[in-house]
Amino acid sequence: MSDEKNPGGNFQILAAAMITSFMTTFMSSALNLSVPSLESYFSVNAAYVSWIVSSYTIAVAAMSLPMGKVSDITSRRAVFLTGIAGFGILSAVSIFAPSIRILMLLRALSGTCAAMIFATNNAILISAFPHNVQGKMLGFSVAATYIGLTAGPVAGGILNGAFGWRSIFAVSAAISALAFLAAFRAVPDDHAVSHASGTDMTGIALYISSIVISLFGMTGLGSFDAAPYLLGAGIILLAGFFIHESRRESLERNALIRVSMFRQSRTFTFSCLAALLNYGATFAISYEMSIYLQVILGIPSGKAGLMLIIMPAAQALLSPFTGSLSDRIRPSVLASAGMGVCAVTLLLYSRIGESTSIFYILIVMCATGMGFALFSSPNTNAILSCVSQKDYGVANSIIATMRTYGQSSGMAILSSITAVVLGSGTLETSPHADILRMMHVSFITFACICVLGLFFSLARDRN
Repeated sequence: MSDEKNPGGNFQILAAAMITSFMTTFMSSALNLSVPSLESYFSVNAAYVSWIVSSYTIAVAAMSLPMGKVSDITSRRAVFLTGIAGFGILSAVSIFAPSIRILMLLRALSGTCAAMIFATNNAILISAFPHNVQGKMLGFSVAATYIGLTAGPVAGGILNGAFGWRSIFAVSAAISALAFLAAFRAVPDDHAVSHASGTDMTGIALYISSIVISLFGMTGLGSFDAAPYLLGAGIILLAGFFIHESRRESLERNALIRVSMFRQSRTFTFSCLAALLNYGATFAISYEMSIYLQVILGIPSGKAGLMLIIMPAAQALLSPFTGSLSDRIRPSVLASAGMGVCAVTLLLYSRIGESTSIFYILIVMCATGMGFALFSSPNTNAILSCVSQKDYGVANSIIATMRTYGQSSGMAILSSITAVVLGSGTLETSPHADILRMMHVSFITFACICVLGLFFSLARDRN
């Protein structure tokens, strides 16, 4: 798909990739601001409304790999356009959702469409540019992702306050229409880049069930008694999936994933583990700092939201630079530096108290954003540099799965720590000392996870 003689067309593909990266994260982060409104409108509790978010993330994690495989054996352009169109249509339909259960179903379907986008947008992007600038292009794509995270809370709060929660879905539908037009014009027709025949239905069933069951159990830890058993069953199914895929590959039959990618490339395997651990260690930072700013320091939600922008804003500004740098400096070096910065800032968060200065907090959040930028684009570049073009879709899907699985794991760990430290108490009724102790324990735990991720990041290259 690379067309060095048509740089204008290639930059149109970059625009399409950036718009789709923006719209998926914008929608998710903006919708978080409407949770109280949804709770009131549908007359349900906050825990029930939280499944609107969980149903989306679980669907993304479960469907990313199958959609990546489909795109590799059919057409990335077709899967990409279908995902964008479906995401926009489902956003429009969600405006008229008559019940919370219908809205949850629509969000799960939207997660499936988002998986189609995640599985293809970066694969299409790097196929359109020569190898020596792929890191730079990935940096722009990652920047768009974090611009969406930055703009989402602000725009979501304004839209929800002025026009209600339905307006967020309306804006998402409009952005999806713009993304579809840009992608339809920019992305050229393609054909299958993998010539494997047949469909590994058993592998698909094992993979989807293992991800859904394990994430459902992980999300429910501390909420219902069966959660640990579901998590264990999901892990067993995941092990069964890898055994099944390894056997199919050894028999030279079409497999959902080539397990040899992990066996043959230490860099690929350890880069994926580093991504999983990094997202698991850092995803809850914004959530915890939101609690700290509002509950402990008493800062109004609007002002707290503006302060929290500093992390994704720093990453959005620096990601194009770090992505470009990863084309000249070994990506693993930059990603390891970013992981190290994240580990240090997690330890710094564990020292905050009621008298901590706002300046200290802002500096640490800015440093966290810099750590994110150093890690994300170079690590993605390292992973995609390990595979051939025919495996771009699957590799990109693995990245998406590592991200969503890591994020869900991080929130599950935080929920368990919260349940142990606060017990049955709520954030409104618990003493500030208990809330701070919960935050300190969780940040130290996440710092340890980040150090483990740093080990894999440093060990990925033998030389």
